[in-house]
Amino acid sequence: MGAGIGDTVRVHYTGTLEDGTQFDSSAGREPLEFTLGEGVVIKGFETGVTGLEIGGKRTVRIEADEAYGPFNDELVHTVESEAFIEEPYVGAQVEIVAPDGTLLEGRITEVGDDGAVIDFNHPLAGQTLIFEIELVEVLG
Repeated sequence: MGAGIGDTVRVHYTGTLEDGTQFDSSAGREPLEFTLGEGVVIKGFETGVTGLEIGGKRTVRIEADEAYGPFNDELVHTVESEAFIEEPYVGAQVEIVAPDGTLLEGRITEVGDDGAVIDFNHPLAGQTLIFEIELVEVLG
């Protein structure tokens, strides 16, 4: 009987994009621990672990809608240069408080004379993800 909903599991994994670029891995760290069915990890990853036996391995391909969703152009905004305390640069991580008090995290993707373009999409939005998963332990 494999891991099922309600089980707390520990897994090792390596995540890559379709072009083979690695974006995350548990190699050299403690295994990732979570409870199946709680929605702590992306749906496609959880589905990939469900049913695995201890020591079992599986490769799962997760389309964007089962991962971080499609890329949303409405989450890309230009902000005037005067709004920045420090000089903006491409790759900088920024936090902005929305009018409702929600903290929004984004990254600067472009800097020009008029300001900076900030992308508030998850960095993996719109991407198909491929995970190599190994179930290390089921804690119950």
